[in-house]
Amino acid sequence: MIVRTTTEITDTDRDITSEDGNWRSKRIVLGGDRVGFSFHETTIKAGSVNTFHYANHVEAVWLVEGTGKLIDLDNNTEYDLAPGSMYLLNGHERHRVEPDTEMRMLCVFNPPVTGREVHDENGIYPLVEVPA
Repeated sequence: MIVRTTTEITDTDRDITSEDGNWRSKRIVLGGDRVGFSFHETTIKAGSVNTFHYANHVEAVWLVEGTGKLIDLDNNTEYDLAPGSMYLLNGHERHRVEPDTEMRMLCVFNPPVTGREVHDENGIYPLVEVPA
């Protein structure tokens, strides 16, 4: 059994902030935990514009605080987001998140991220294997 709190993760190597300071991700479960997925609490700053493309991962996102827009860049479809909204990137969609207010979301990645990934210039996480 694994028990963790976001308090104990704060300011450790599991607490990642983007280079531009627009988002922060607390990686509660990572690939090294060997459970087949990773689980994150992510906050995104109000008024920011954030482009992502998880070409190597499926991501499910559940918004628990805040409001904003999700834009599917593959078909230019826009969705309003509010607490209780969920989106699933099961087609590896390129997307943009534009918060009106600070957004706090809970995210699941499959395959799991290891915590060493960095978004590249296209917003993609590379597929990093978990060491045996």
